[in-house]
Amino acid sequence: MPGFGRIVAVALLALPLTGCMAGGLGLFGDEKVDRSIATGTVAGSPVSGGSDEMTVQNAVSSADLSKLGSDPLPWANASTGSAGVVTAIREQKQSGFVCRDFSTTRHSYEGIAYFSGKTCAVGPGWRLMSFDRQP
Repeated sequence: MPGFGRIVAVALLALPLTGCMAGGLGLFGDEKVDRSIATGTVAGSPVSGGSDEMTVQNAVSSADLSKLGSDPLPWANASTGSAGVVTAIREQKQSGFVCRDFSTTRHSYEGIAYFSGKTCAVGPGWRLMSFDRQP
């Protein structure tokens, strides 16, 4: 019986599929879907609009300009999914404060945008003075 092995193999492969129809909502069953149970959407955690700005500020303020030179500085924000490249950082002293002017791109679900900004060392940390979208 050369075809017997083939029949047994098909039967063994089809056997687990019978459980899909025996547990309810079968092919010919008259079970109804219980629509009395309703669920709502789960609110996601709000993402701060300034999150990307702060990520860029942290990248610019922590950059070692003596090692970076004119190389681009990549950044990424895991909370928004945005990323970009700081293409220029210029450090200067103004009124006793160290400030860094910078240009960056932001790649997000909205597309690619260009920004220029300024951050200054104020007290124990850095403060973002400007972050403006460029045309």
